[in-house]
Amino acid sequence: MIKKPVIYAFIDSQNLNLGVRSQGWILDFVKFRTYLKEKYRVLEAFLFIGFIPYNNELYISLQKAGYTLIFKPVLEYRRFKKTKIKGNVDAELVLHAMIQYRHYDKAVIISGDGDFYCLIEYLVNNNELFKIIVPNKKYSSLLRKYGDYIVNMNLIRDKVKLIS
Repeated sequence: MIKKPVIYAFIDSQNLNLGVRSQGWILDFVKFRTYLKEKYRVLEAFLFIGFIPYNNELYISLQKAGYTLIFKPVLEYRRFKKTKIKGNVDAELVLHAMIQYRHYDKAVIISGDGDFYCLIEYLVNNNELFKIIVPNKKYSSLLRKYGDYIVNMNLIRDKVKLIS
C-alpha cells in the first residue's frame, strides 16, 4: 500500500487577501480551506495573520473553518493623515514551515512574495514543495523559475470567491 504524502499549507494572509482584492473579488476563506483539503489533500493549513484585538470574531471563524492561526503583532502608523496597520508575517511563515518540517512530506506555499524564495528553494531542493499558489498575476519575478509549481488564484476564482 502506497502511503499518501502529508501535505501542509503555509498561507501569507495579507498577500492572499490583498492580491485577490486587487483583482476585484473577495476570497471566501471557508471555501478556500475546503478547496485546499479536497484538491490538494492539505491536512494542516497555517494562516499567518496580524493580530488586531477587535478582529476576534474573524479569528474564531477562521479557526472553525480549519485554519491554524499564527499571529503577528501589528504596527500602527500614520501616513497621509490615515492610520495604517502593518503586520508583516514573512519571518513567521518561514520559521513555522521549518518548525513543522518533520511533520509534513510536501508543502503548499500561498503567497506571491519573493521573500519566500529561500524557503521555496529549500523545499524544491529537498523534493518537498507541492505547489505555490499566487494571489494574482503580479507575483515576484524571483518565483518565476518555479513556474511548474505555480497556480494562480484566478484559475480557481469561481470555486473560492465570496458570493454576497
